[in-house]
Amino acid sequence: MLLERIYDEDLAQASYFIGCQAKGEAIVVDPRRDLDVYLQIAAKNGMTITAVTETHIHADYLSGTRELAAATGAKMYVSDEGGPDWTYSDVFDGAVRMKHGHEIVLGNITVKAVHTPGHTPEHMSFLITDGAQSSEPGFMLTGDFVFVGDLGRPDLLDETAGFVDTRFGGARDLFASLRDHFLTLPDYVQVLPAHGSGSACGKALGAIAASTVGYERNFSWWGKYLKGNDEQGFVDELLSGQPDAHAYFGRMKVQNKVGPAVLGEQAELVEYSAEQLSEELATDRVIFVDTRHNSEVHQGTVARSLNIPGVAKAASYGGWVYNPEVEDRPLVLLAESLEAAEDYRDHLVRVGIDSAQGYIVSLDGLELVAPKTVAPAELDGVERALLLDVRNKTEYAEGHLPGAEQLSGGRLLWNLDQLPAKDAGTIVTYCQSGVRNAVAASALRREGYDVVELEGSYLAWLAVPGNEPVI
Repeated sequence: MLLERIYDEDLAQASYFIGCQAKGEAIVVDPRRDLDVYLQIAAKNGMTITAVTETHIHADYLSGTRELAAATGAKMYVSDEGGPDWTYSDVFDGAVRMKHGHEIVLGNITVKAVHTPGHTPEHMSFLITDGAQSSEPGFMLTGDFVFVGDLGRPDLLDETAGFVDTRFGGARDLFASLRDHFLTLPDYVQVLPAHGSGSACGKALGAIAASTVGYERNFSWWGKYLKGNDEQGFVDELLSGQPDAHAYFGRMKVQNKVGPAVLGEQAELVEYSAEQLSEELATDRVIFVDTRHNSEVHQGTVARSLNIPGVAKAASYGGWVYNPEVEDRPLVLLAESLEAAEDYRDHLVRVGIDSAQGYIVSLDGLELVAPKTVAPAELDGVERALLLDVRNKTEYAEGHLPGAEQLSGGRLLWNLDQLPAKDAGTIVTYCQSGVRNAVAASALRREGYDVVELEGSYLAWLAVPGNEPVI
């Protein structure tokens, strides 16, 4: 058996390629939309991808299940559990709709679907048996059910999909899924989750790639509640202290249920000259994306540009500042080459931003403006309508500037009604070190707000003698 984990550091998301060398067939679980990595693994190992599936209707990224099936002819397999509200749309006609216990066989390998609701009602985990080695499963792909050191949060449906108080039933379902379908497995079964540290799908995910049933049984925070059959204690601790959910998660949830658009072969990105881009910007036909660090952006950038600093987190920050449901202008990226621009585009399509149209390799010849900033020692001298903390609510609770209000950067564009009117005065923004702040501030400026960024953000303010945070 071949089993490879493909990990996206941007979204802290793992997909899995599982292949039978004897038959030359493979399945991909939880693929993303940019497919080259899966096709390359298949070609390298002389395999054909004949099946593709996913653990659940994802909220944090746009699934590549339809994309991979269209590109390879692979059969799609999707959950048919959870009730009518969690049924994949007719766009998935032709897909095998799996109930608990359904088996996918690829040569010597058996992939068995196990219904593990809690994170979402339709959630499936997959038990993997390598028949060439054993008649019993040795691996469980747990999706957003069990992470290393944590569990999938059951409150995302309330936070992002408009449901009310489903978190309590979801938490109890998670307790039952652990009791009935996880802790009944042998300790040696390896646990391969869909997310790692940095994901907002849980509150304390480990950075280690894999675990075992026995390790989680004995050392996870939740093990004591299962051992004592303390469901209420489990529910209370699971639901406390969950981080902010990014607002674009709601769009992902809907699109993944309805069926993400199939990209197919994409057009080559256009290289813009300064003159061409200036003309497009003057008539507001495109949106410029400055991909530099905020320290460079503060020296001068294109007016009303969005800051998505570096390809490493392009999907995450892109989902903060660009909402394709309300924005139809294409994106032009600052990138040193066509290859670099294509890398950015690959990250953006992972969150359903399919509108990258072109790139420019330099700011030379473009009219630039310097975003407004203020040094921490001079903050008190700035008249402002709002001091805005764009960090996560858990960070805010650990310490924030006096008088600051919190609204995380990933929720800003969807909650502008919580901000003062655009003509009410200046908004001073900060995060922990300045990177997220620059991203969020660029989105607010594009919306027409007068924004001043706190230089160095919270850490720089904290370093000023006499400054004491509110806790």
